Amino acid sequence: MFKLIDNYMIVPNIHLLTVEAPNVAREARPGQFVIVRADNEGERIPLSLSDWDAEKGTVTMAVMNVGKTTSRLAELEAGTSMPTVVGPLGNPSEIDEFGSVLCVGGCYGIGSIYPIARALKEKNNKVFTVLEARSSYLMYWEEKLRGFSDKIIYISRDGTHGYRGHVNQLPDIIESLGVPIDRVIINGCTLLLKKASDATRPLGIKTIVSLNPIMIDGTGMCGVCRVTVGSKTRFACVDGPDFDAHEVDWDELLQRRKSYMSEEAKPLRTSGCEKRGCLTTQPVVR
Repeated sequence: MFKLIDNYMIVPNIHLLTVEAPNVAREARPGQFVIVRADNEGERIPLSLSDWDAEKGTVTMAVMNVGKTTSRLAELEAGTSMPTVVGPLGNPSEIDEFGSVLCVGGCYGIGSIYPIARALKEKNNKVFTVLEARSSYLMYWEEKLRGFSDKIIYISRDGTHGYRGHVNQLPDIIESLGVPIDRVIINGCTLLLKKASDATRPLGIKTIVSLNPIMIDGTGMCGVCRVTVGSKTRFACVDGPDFDAHEVDWDELLQRRKSYMSEEAKPLRTSGCEKRGCLTTQPVVR
């Protein structure tokens, strides 16, 4: 069992879970993920690592509350235990002295882009970080990211903070920086990854995305997380999760991501989750 050290909603429906998992914390690297279960009867789901502390033996994940399992995770109270936290899984992100790197994070991807930006800065890169959300109140970890970013740029779909719109604004943002960008790294939902990939393709900048297909075991055994990259079948859990964005078959991936949408949403409509408060909209200020 893995003790839950902390669990709170940092912005509406994004929870930060910190769990005692010393073996994972000791080996964790930027870009990796864990497989977790909320309870003994629950399903296994992948969560990207947002932070870790090897000395304390803890790992932190940003969780977006969208289905039955993530709702159950959101309900867990500090001091209780989780039966499964397996990892670190997947290949670490490639971290090198690239030059100037644009890191893009949206939703839970804001959390998982943080260790990547930190590691890139420690490699003496110039790091520009783009935070994308529907509105300004959904931005988080700005101060943490500011410590490892030469500049933070904001995109809000309602125009309340920074650029108005979506990641299709990336070409304008890159031009405004006034320096050549050597690499773009993007974390977030599949739609954001695709849109950002479409935006950088004409610019000819190598773009890396962390894919998030449906996954069960996380070790390459089930084959559920298969994706087509460069016209070849790859498994996100063992071949990724990072891939060249411009080689991903996005139409196929988006279609596969929709396979169980109704099944994911149905338990929320019938479980009384909203009454129990796991879908509240008041974040904890810390």
